[in-house]
Amino acid sequence: MTTLSAEPSILALEEVASWRHDLHANPELLYDCHRTSGKVMDLLRGFGCDEVVGGIGGTGVVAVVRGQEDGPTTIGLRADMDALPIEETGRLPYRSVCAGRMHACGHDGHTSMLLGAAKALCATRRFAGSAVLIFQPAEEGGAGAQAMVDDGLMERFGIQQVYAMHNCPGMPVGHFGLRAGPMMGAVDYPTIDIEGAGVHAASPHLGVDPVLIGAHIITAAQGIVARNVDPLACAAVSITTFETGTARSVIPAKVRLSGTVRTLSEQVRTRVEQRLRELVAGIAQAHGGKATLSYQRSQPVLVNDRLASAVAAAVAKRIVGDACVDTEFTPVLAGEDFAFMLNVRPGALIWIGNGDSAPLHHPAYDFNDRALSYGVSFWTRLVETQMPITASTSDSSATVTSRPLLQPTS
Repeated sequence: MTTLSAEPSILALEEVASWRHDLHANPELLYDCHRTSGKVMDLLRGFGCDEVVGGIGGTGVVAVVRGQEDGPTTIGLRADMDALPIEETGRLPYRSVCAGRMHACGHDGHTSMLLGAAKALCATRRFAGSAVLIFQPAEEGGAGAQAMVDDGLMERFGIQQVYAMHNCPGMPVGHFGLRAGPMMGAVDYPTIDIEGAGVHAASPHLGVDPVLIGAHIITAAQGIVARNVDPLACAAVSITTFETGTARSVIPAKVRLSGTVRTLSEQVRTRVEQRLRELVAGIAQAHGGKATLSYQRSQPVLVNDRLASAVAAAVAKRIVGDACVDTEFTPVLAGEDFAFMLNVRPGALIWIGNGDSAPLHHPAYDFNDRALSYGVSFWTRLVETQMPITASTSDSSATVTSRPLLQPTS
């Protein structure tokens, strides 16, 4: 059995992996995380957390662990719990038993790493202040972070800083990455309804072709990024669905387009929406049709606080060394609704290496158990670093080492 190097009786890597395998086999979607929440709450109570509260933001769970000293600081640590509506193709012994659902983004690993940290923190309590452990539902498109914020998460538990961790396929296990400032994209969903005049395809001059209008809109939308966004800024406009027609010989009366817009600043986000509205209306009118744009803003830009990023990077370097922490990690336009929490409290999201795995949201993806050690260590060291105990209560057995709490298996 592989155990904690300093306190062998506290936690075994196999134990954390067993939690993950159970969660992986029993995935739940969005806010329907009742089994997951129940398991998380049972474990947290068994660890001896000072408070365990369910029903925050739907099926969210919050636990509080108080250090051996009172302190002025309260830090929130967030993990997401929900899975994706994807059919798993792997043949793992713990593969999903739920048809059409799987943990294809590693939230089973995120939850298990925070549970491991909860057990370690409850056992050692080598910090002054309170650690608030946040288990969030509905990250995959359900705005669960916003629901928890709206439910008074930050105020109720006195959270002053908040951190999150996400696995990164392709990054070696034992490596971390982050950057200060914008790190993940805002996510918006445009839907364009085009109305023309249906007619026999042999007489296109007698109608108004909404398919042609849609094609022009798709082409023109790419010009927004090319000609309306600063070349040094980031944006992506992708029209991904084109719904229309039932017969080859009929020009339909209506077309619906939909897709997504990704940006890395609120200014660019607003500019892209404005230009898309102008183009949709103008192109439809020029061809004698009508078009309306419904524009849904989802997750905001995820912006890491500079000081919090420096703290997270320093903690990671203590665990794995400077060479294994990338502090200029390239931003990505994928969304992460932890951004809602960073909108109300300073903090940071850090990537943790998942090794040579299938990509996120892939039916063959699996979280790498070897990464569990580093995640548990990161969370525990972050709390101890940000809320240190005084020298008078410190002793040699409470020394924080740079080694992982859990030694990874070979």
